Amino acid sequence: MTVSDPARLVVGSGASRERALRTLDRVRSYRDEFVEFLSRLSSVESPTDRPETQKGVHAILGPALEQLDMDARIVPGRVSGDHLLAIPRRRASGVPIQLLVGHSDTVWPLDTLERMPVHVDGGRVHGPGTLDMKGGLTQIVFALRVLRELGEEPEVEPVVFVNADEEVGSPDSKRHVRRLARIADRAFVLEPSLGPSGKLKTARKGLGAFEVTVRGRAAHAGLDPEAGASAIVELAHVIHALNELNDPVRGTTVNVGMVDGGTRRNVIAAEARASVDVRVATMEEGRRVEDAVRALRSVDPDVSLHVEGGVRVAPLERTPRNRVLWSTARALGEEMGMELEEATAGGGSDGNTTSLYTATLDGLGCVGDGAHADHEHVDIEPSLERCALLARLLLAPASGAE
Repeated sequence: MTVSDPARLVVGSGASRERALRTLDRVRSYRDEFVEFLSRLSSVESPTDRPETQKGVHAILGPALEQLDMDARIVPGRVSGDHLLAIPRRRASGVPIQLLVGHSDTVWPLDTLERMPVHVDGGRVHGPGTLDMKGGLTQIVFALRVLRELGEEPEVEPVVFVNADEEVGSPDSKRHVRRLARIADRAFVLEPSLGPSGKLKTARKGLGAFEVTVRGRAAHAGLDPEAGASAIVELAHVIHALNELNDPVRGTTVNVGMVDGGTRRNVIAAEARASVDVRVATMEEGRRVEDAVRALRSVDPDVSLHVEGGVRVAPLERTPRNRVLWSTARALGEEMGMELEEATAGGGSDGNTTSLYTATLDGLGCVGDGAHADHEHVDIEPSLERCALLARLLLAPASGAE
């Protein structure tokens, strides 16, 4: 694979800065409409585990995209809510595409609005799902709108995909994300930015999950303990071995998050289990940890171990093509007076998937705090700036990747 010279994507001329500032000014003029649209989206509760609720988001988002000359269509979910795909209504054959990825589902159960109503206060929009990620969906709409109203035509045509199951790892929609990423020149993921300064997420850890089952032999703990083989004692050895796999320098975490076993206090435990969470920064490290977990052997010969699972979500790594996209964003941000920072996120997103197939930049969504927490909110002014940044990124030339 070859990637074009990063300088080709970096524009710093006076004319370019002028256009960038004009874009920013226009987006700022949308402030009230931006806030109103975000508030409407966030006032439609859409928990992942209630598939029918995604229709409420589609009823707002779909028409807004249709008004921007896009054909918005429903992609049926198999085991989740439906997804939304929007493509340019008059897309020319052979023109490259760029993928804008978001999700309509939230972690908040129905009726959360009764105790956490959406409201605007002190330059912030508060409420469940505002930051993660109804704000990112709002940015997509207004970034496309500003380009249209300023007469700016991207040479790489935007395609929008909004899934309904990202909060549980995109099990249903991942195949659609993968298919679109394979044909896209690049992907912009509108997950919220990181921290109060709004760092872009140029790397994400890969995720693994393992279930370790230990089977021993039951016996009476008082009358005949020698006849038993304790699964719990063996599991203690397993937990120690798993803990040894942690490597802060490599960014690897291995956490035994749940344990279970035994039947009664006076019975040698015949079975015990552990659920293990793994986070890795590179696939190479993922393979090392996976091999080590699968290589676990029991200390007691009368006890057996059974391991299921693996590293199922690849990390979003700082690949050469991803670095080109980051450099482009940083240069475009400078044109509008924004000093962008980058960071690694411990959790995964659809960016982990798109990065396997195309240049990806994540964390382009709103600036704020409290995702998945009671104080969830979006900071309006910096989020408008990020909306303008997205619009400028959409105008970048095709990467020339092969």
